[in-house]
Amino acid sequence: MRTSELLKSTPELLRSSVLPALVALAIFGAVGQAMAFDDKVFDDKTGVKPQSSPWAVFQFGFSAYKNGHKEQAAEAYKYAAENGQIGATWKLARMYAEGDGVARDDYEAFKFFSEIVDQDVEPGSPEESYVSDALVALGDYLRKGIPGSPVTENEVAAQEYYMRAAANYRNPNAQFEMGQMFLKGEGGVKASVKQAGRWFQLAAEKGHAGAQATLGHLLFQSGKIVRGLAMMTAALERAAPADQPWIRGMQEEAFAAAGEADRRTAISLADDILTEGNSADQ
Repeated sequence: MRTSELLKSTPELLRSSVLPALVALAIFGAVGQAMAFDDKVFDDKTGVKPQSSPWAVFQFGFSAYKNGHKEQAAEAYKYAAENGQIGATWKLARMYAEGDGVARDDYEAFKFFSEIVDQDVEPGSPEESYVSDALVALGDYLRKGIPGSPVTENEVAAQEYYMRAAANYRNPNAQFEMGQMFLKGEGGVKASVKQAGRWFQLAAEKGHAGAQATLGHLLFQSGKIVRGLAMMTAALERAAPADQPWIRGMQEEAFAAAGEADRRTAISLADDILTEGNSADQ
């Protein structure tokens, strides 16, 4: 389901959506000088000057953001986004989604993300990470809906967005979500531990801690005690703070059920996994 099709089904929508950051850094390798554009493209009283170059305004917005001038950044990004800069549209979406420099507005973020995924961006394009991230964001929104907006819960549509990001752009977050959906039989897919494991494996190979932990848990349950416990232990070590509680609970339960010899071997193997940085080879 393309976002444009989803929007057509809701008239109200028509009136109003660790990867993109790397692209931004690459694009702005020399952006430290971007504030020099200030007197050319931006006026403190009137905002973006008429007929300014969208690219120059985008650069100014990036520099303004980095220097803490987020209101100026948002105004610059809006101008650049309206004039075809997909990176500016992504930055605006993230700012609204996180309440970063603007009042948090998930519906506004949803609309900006929607504009991005409807762009004709081929896999391998320098802009693919924006589309990939936007697909996952839309999947997250549609999985639960946005209270007080026309965006209602739609797990099937969420699964389709995750699948596009997972299959076309190899996004590890989307691959993890696909694994979760196959594991639980959500989003219109039939429950399949085998299919879930396949998606978790792909995400784990890219260093996704949640996928590594869940895959380790599945291995542990299937009788591969040492390997499964080692993967959960390594995942806990590299997990983001938000993911540590549920991974820790999973790992500690398995650790308590394992024998002493298996624990010692798993800890050693976890160290190897962390050193090599690739669980797929273990």
